[in-house]
Amino acid sequence: MTIFDDRERAFENQYARDEEMAFRVTARRNRLVGHWAALQMRLTPEETDSYCKSVVQAEFEESGDEDVVRKVLGDLMAAGVAIDEGTVRRALDDQMVEARRQLIEAR
Repeated sequence: MTIFDDRERAFENQYARDEEMAFRVTARRNRLVGHWAALQMRLTPEETDSYCKSVVQAEFEESGDEDVVRKVLGDLMAAGVAIDEGTVRRALDDQMVEARRQLIEAR
């Protein structure tokens, strides 16, 4: 083993940890956005839990946030909530900060 092999392995391990953390933050953010949207739609606690899971699942349809924005915005509009895409995107940004905070505190 050379020092370069050790450094390469350390970088690979760090990259894997960073990717796992990014995935966890995004999943937590989507759950928080689902909860925010459920409050806007005045869902029951049982419906809220189910809805949050569906928002997390929406992330897997395509890469990026567009699938989540499309789902949440569509569901809010279908429920008769007067809202625009910018508000949903701001909620995503706000909840990303909160998700990071929660995961850091959980460590």
